[in-house]
Amino acid sequence: MNTIHKVLIANRAEIACRIISTLRKMGIKSVAIYSDADRLSRHVRLADEAYYVGPSPSSESYLRGDIIIKIALKCGADAIHPGYGFLSENAEFSRKVMQNGLVFIGPSPEAMEQMGAKIAAKNTALHAGVPLVPGTTEAMTDIDEAMKVAAEIGFPILVKASAGGGGKGMRIVNSADEFKDQAARAISEAESSFGDGAVFIEKFVSSPKHIEIQILADQHGNVLYLFERECSVQRRHQKVVEEAPSSAITPVIRAAMGNAAVQLAKTCKYTGAGTVEFLLDQDKNFYFLEMNTRLQVEHPVTEYITGLDLVEWQIRIASGETLTITQDSLKIEGHAMELRICAEDPRNNFLPATGNLEEFEMPEGEGIRIDTGFLKGDTVPVYYDSMIAKLIVHAPNRQSAIEKLSSAISKFRIDGIPTTLTFGGFAINHQAFKDGSFDTNFIRDYYEEAHLLDWKEEELKVAGIAATYFYEQLCSRPPEIQGASSNWKRRSLK
Repeated sequence: MNTIHKVLIANRAEIACRIISTLRKMGIKSVAIYSDADRLSRHVRLADEAYYVGPSPSSESYLRGDIIIKIALKCGADAIHPGYGFLSENAEFSRKVMQNGLVFIGPSPEAMEQMGAKIAAKNTALHAGVPLVPGTTEAMTDIDEAMKVAAEIGFPILVKASAGGGGKGMRIVNSADEFKDQAARAISEAESSFGDGAVFIEKFVSSPKHIEIQILADQHGNVLYLFERECSVQRRHQKVVEEAPSSAITPVIRAAMGNAAVQLAKTCKYTGAGTVEFLLDQDKNFYFLEMNTRLQVEHPVTEYITGLDLVEWQIRIASGETLTITQDSLKIEGHAMELRICAEDPRNNFLPATGNLEEFEMPEGEGIRIDTGFLKGDTVPVYYDSMIAKLIVHAPNRQSAIEKLSSAISKFRIDGIPTTLTFGGFAINHQAFKDGSFDTNFIRDYYEEAHLLDWKEEELKVAGIAATYFYEQLCSRPPEIQGASSNWKRRSLK
């Protein structure tokens, strides 16, 4: 059993603040790191200790694993929590952390390597008996050979970087005529982004839903699935709106997907919190997409419907504790939704923005949670991810969750930079979202920038007022939901 008294958080902003809140609850000291751009950031102010890690560019600060480990050793930390992004899925960093006598709060480097590269992950899934989209199970760099494979699979197909993520090194190819050009582009982008031009080919599922299963696995062979999240509203292959559970999933499919995720985790001897992602086609067939060997941005919706603190369980598992939860004891409680609020202009192709938060007034209330690393007056720097906050709501059912999120969006005030707030209001009030018929092509099929030009501030307020009214009239909370879960996940993380 590893005793953890002090944790260095190898991250910044929202996720660093989120981890600090759980460390404080557990009586564990927190250590923040900061770059030049983050000297005055909220996570620095919240932590028990904070240390300078380097210049503003992430390559010179938050990606400098050697410096981060030195800081951890110098300040007497017992463990390092990587959050998500940056070094969170870097197996070599995890290995060096452990070689220096520190606890890495995450899976083993071996599991990370096995599931981090897409080809290796597909082969592991194949061995575990998890359904796969038809395609190659070996990396390819020869375009002519890849062309032959594509013709056998049948168009449309997807060319994806083996070492990639976030939509980079990914191209949809609709016909043989355009294959060579698109494959060359994918290989080039993969080489420039990841230093590895290897790609693989799979059948393109044209109208899928993006469903992911949250798992927890301890060091003693126990693995649980914490139900599903739907993340089908995306732009540039990046999620914008997430919810749990999914309106498209039946109990039978949920159990099948959950058991598949558990089997995959057992096959790669996974430990900690992880997410197995699937595509769900129009006929309700599901296919393995990838595994994220870290905490997910959208983890709060799972926390809301299960009553569990996933960061706390990450720490407890890393300490060597055994899971005290059983699969049968887990129940879905209500419905949760999350909107990622990004410093992007949805009226201009979601172009990232920087600047000063002249106004940053957050909504409050029962079943409303905000995870953020910013406060009024803070500057959103150019060097990092554009997400500035996550707005999460919890309600007894999906309809009331939509109403509550719409109301909360209308009460959120951000001035100084454009954000995805208004897009979120548009998306969740669209009929395709309300009736659950949307898929990962939501933006392509239903959204035009002109829609938000007509989505005036006053209309957003009216929508919020209407949402509040309907929520109060139609969705009063039953007592068991009011008192079922802990206060930490309901409060606004200000």
